[in-house]
Amino acid sequence: MQVKDKVIIVTGSSRGIGREIASLLGENGGKIVVNHSNSEREARETVAEIVNKGGDAIAIQADVSQKDDVTHLFDKSIEIYGKVDVLVNNAGIMYNKFLKDQTQEEFSNLFDVNVRGIFNTLQEAESKLADKGNIINFSSSTAKLMFPKYALYSATKAAVEQMTRVFSKEIGRGISVNAIAPGATATELFLNGKSSETIEKLSAMNAFNRLAEPIDIARVVLFLASDDSKWISGQVIGANGGLV
Repeated sequence: MQVKDKVIIVTGSSRGIGREIASLLGENGGKIVVNHSNSEREARETVAEIVNKGGDAIAIQADVSQKDDVTHLFDKSIEIYGKVDVLVNNAGIMYNKFLKDQTQEEFSNLFDVNVRGIFNTLQEAESKLADKGNIINFSSSTAKLMFPKYALYSATKAAVEQMTRVFSKEIGRGISVNAIAPGATATELFLNGKSSETIEKLSAMNAFNRLAEPIDIARVVLFLASDDSKWISGQVIGANGGLV
């Protein structure tokens, strides 16, 4: 069991890729903190799924864009489990619009959740993550592509990548800090509003002619959360099937 007895916070893990990550880490012995901002029912379902498979999990509500919420997330996790070993920064939002059509509110929302959210969790991890722990931030392969309608979303992920690199040299204490950059993945968030033609086009852009499934991404996170990955730090891992 690759992460046996490690206490792992997975932000935004009530659905989609986050839920798959939480489930797989739970199957592999992790004690999982299922974080959600406003999806209590789905979070409880994720916890039940992990527990029904013999794992250990709790749900904690926290909006990662709010510093006080993130402080509560860490403090409550430590109160219940005694420590936090791994932080998986999966929570994020996405708007697909041409740059000219993006609103001020959408700009603020994207950067508040995708960038400030990770800023907040990294600040807490600085003093509250256990020695020799692991941090896995979520970027996106769109940060290396020039996809129309992804300008602001890609900008937030580029910011995450640079924070990952720099923070890996700041935090010390044997803690590794990496980012994972998935390509197109078959989640509700990604598929919403896309035509079958668009899906086929995106599938054809990688080496395997298909979209990733959430489990494809979760398996990479499992490796990065395990001790087997300890000599990797400050890196962005492209989990995209050869897309870029």
